[in-house]
Amino acid sequence: MPSLSFSRALARLAAALMLASGLAQAEAPPTLRVDYIHSGTAKAESYALERVVIEPLPWPGNPAQALDRTNLGANKVEVVDAASGTLLYSRGFSTIFGEWSSTEEASHLARAFQESVRFPLPEHPVQVRIFKRDANNAFVPAWSVDIDPRAQDVVRKQGPAPAKVAPIRVNGAAADKVDLLILGDGYTEAEMPKFLADARRMSDHLFQVSPFRERANDFNVRAMAVPTPESGVSRPSTGLYHASALGARYDIFGSERYVLALDNRALREIAQYAPYEFIEILVNNETYGGGGIFGQFSTAAAGNDWANYLFVHEFGHHFAGLADEYYTSEVAYQPDGARVEPWEPNVTALKDPAKLKWKDKVEAGTPLPTPWPKAVYEQGSAEYQKQRAALRAANRPEAEMSALFRADLQRTDALFTPDPNRNTVGAFEGANYEATGYYRPQMQCIMFDRSEQFCSVCRAAILTIIDLYSGSRAR
Repeated sequence: MPSLSFSRALARLAAALMLASGLAQAEAPPTLRVDYIHSGTAKAESYALERVVIEPLPWPGNPAQALDRTNLGANKVEVVDAASGTLLYSRGFSTIFGEWSSTEEASHLARAFQESVRFPLPEHPVQVRIFKRDANNAFVPAWSVDIDPRAQDVVRKQGPAPAKVAPIRVNGAAADKVDLLILGDGYTEAEMPKFLADARRMSDHLFQVSPFRERANDFNVRAMAVPTPESGVSRPSTGLYHASALGARYDIFGSERYVLALDNRALREIAQYAPYEFIEILVNNETYGGGGIFGQFSTAAAGNDWANYLFVHEFGHHFAGLADEYYTSEVAYQPDGARVEPWEPNVTALKDPAKLKWKDKVEAGTPLPTPWPKAVYEQGSAEYQKQRAALRAANRPEAEMSALFRADLQRTDALFTPDPNRNTVGAFEGANYEATGYYRPQMQCIMFDRSEQFCSVCRAAILTIIDLYSGSRAR
């Protein structure tokens, strides 16, 4: 047996290691949030600082992955040490303003949107720089602001958390994992068990879909919801208005199925009480709808028959910057006629087939563009869209819309299954809301229709983001 002095030495060593471990955890810097206003029109925009906040929790990110080299997003933030010019942190992202500026309303009306960027609290003054894409999709400076974390007007104390945070799937320390926060909106106090059940159900489904399935251990998932007075969120096109904690609603930009939360300050003040890098908002409604903004959040109608699909599809937008690959549905955005190569990883303008962004996945001899039954698909889709519009105009029961969706997916599957290019990776014309001039990697994908799998290009894009935020890589 070891001597008493040796046992004491071991105890002292163990205590020192525990203390060192505790200090290492305590050394994770706080989270600094810069809230600002982004306003303007389709042709001009401006920024104004609103406030600087030190959030209640430490920075959840991986300190070894402070810089983003993915070149994704319509915007980018850089945090630069003011004295030395050293780049401390960067991330690509997109904004609600950026989407709204492409709508018809933006051509004649100015609007303002709340936005935030978050990063590890710096020790010294920094310059926060916001970039945007120019006409050639290159990042150019849009705004910069000097931030002194020691300034007197920095908000340093917060009130109590407005709701409890429930662990759904916790696999390790926040710094080593992708941290997903599921927020609920439109759930009453009595419906909190329903919210947690919805969060677990859709989280479980996410990790049944590749490549999330293979990398499930790289994620932490937590859930949180502030109760609302009434069940459900607003749907203005039907005269339904409900007060809610996040201000989520349908009919964004005039699209009846588009759901976003426009109160960014309320969103951030609730979310700050949980470790998070990504947010999915579940709205307690059965009407089909959702939305997703890269680097901001995504939404899904939890009570819809297609809720699992909505959760995954919209999360694809938010998590990996995936573009919509469909093009026959009505959208609020106004095409500008240009065919600039998109920044999104899963669509292309195919200016030069030899430089196709996913050429490493294309087998030799594959024709670019790649043939597919486009005309037949469009003919059937046109009829489907007419039926869909008629059902919404008549405010028919949601079950009828769900049945139409199932019939449309069956039609598409029957058309695609016998095609020789069914599983080919190539360049299939029709994507990014446009019938011509944009191309998707494969005939079918979760980002194209309500199918169950991501195409190989989307899977690769998702893996890139998992690697950026987690402390491990797939073997």
